[in-house]
Amino acid sequence: MGTKGREIVGVDLDQLLKMLNKAYADEWLAYYQYWVGAKVAVGRMRGIVAGELEEHAEEEFKHAGILVERIIQLGGTPLISPEDLMRETNCGYDAPRDPNTYKLLEQNISGEQCAIEVYTKIMDFVKDKDPITYHMALEILEDEVKHEEDLQAILEDMKTPVQRG
Repeated sequence: MGTKGREIVGVDLDQLLKMLNKAYADEWLAYYQYWVGAKVAVGRMRGIVAGELEEHAEEEFKHAGILVERIIQLGGTPLISPEDLMRETNCGYDAPRDPNTYKLLEQNISGEQCAIEVYTKIMDFVKDKDPITYHMALEILEDEVKHEEDLQAILEDMKTPVQRG
């Protein structure tokens, strides 16, 4: 990023880069959690759940790319090892040890709720001080809210008894 581009960022740049790297770690781990979950899923509505998890995995991967670009624009260095990702994550990695579709949905809903909190904090931190990062966080937040909504809707469908008539 150019000198003027850095000048318009009116927050502690080191703190912002730390927040963005932690979110970057979350996105990589979410990508992998969704991707693995889609592969190992078993149980009720497996095809629908696996398809949704694969779609979300792609979107989390895209988020990681957006974050790394912003980190670099701000003069930072993205986390470069899996160990760094695990150490710096906000939301952690919840391995799909129980591949039951119901459990996978619950795990990933929890992850989305954490992501919603992370991006809300980033937006609060940069509001009126870094419009570029604010807009980026808002776009990702919109996706995370939609992911939570999608997964909760599938979970509700699974809970609803089938009407025979």
